[in-house]
Amino acid sequence: MMRSPAPQPSYRLIPSRFPPVGLFDTVATAADLEQVMDLAGWTNDRLVKERVTRLPQAEWVFGRPNASIVMAAFLHAAPSGGRFNGPELGAWYASAAVPTAIAEVGHHLRREALARGLEGTTRIFRAYAARLDGSYVDIRGSEAALHAPDDYAPGQAYGEKVRTDGEDGLVYDSVRHRGGINACAYRPSKVLDVVQADHFEIAVTVADRRIEATRLSS
Repeated sequence: MMRSPAPQPSYRLIPSRFPPVGLFDTVATAADLEQVMDLAGWTNDRLVKERVTRLPQAEWVFGRPNASIVMAAFLHAAPSGGRFNGPELGAWYASAAVPTAIAEVGHHLRREALARGLEGTTRIFRAYAARLDGSYVDIRGSEAALHAPDDYAPGQAYGEKVRTDGEDGLVYDSVRHRGGINACAYRPSKVLDVVQADHFEIAVTVADRRIEATRLSS
């Protein structure tokens, strides 16, 4: 397998309804973190508790800015998983450029509107820039099944095998933004220097593939 560095920096967009500061930012030890998680209700959700046990304690990120943003990506996985992760444990997905990140979240926002029977929807996101340390399996230009627009099953099987083999993650082509590059990081400890950047209002309509993104003043 060919390996490459992840794009530096990389960008991830998160809906602004999720608070930017959480319990992982403030505790100092893993033992304290377990106690605070119980008190705060993080592990009351059975699925979250199971994901915590699947993530090696050496990979827990805490005691630094935006640690909660990183950990949430792993502990609050979508019920159907992502492109290269199953539902059992999440991953940190990011893009080499903000327009690519906008295209990625815009696609999922449109699918959400369709599922809810809406003509369109608008949501505010905040961007995070991060440095992804390590060496990433580079599958750019690889078989079409791993980059299928709507079938994540081959990618999930491949990605979870990569994770089990101890790799740091994947670098792959964006399916939503022609020429864009994405990364999927499997190790929270390799997601470094996470800094909040701009806010964007993103609007989509079901009948039109256009994505409208407006940078909001701070």
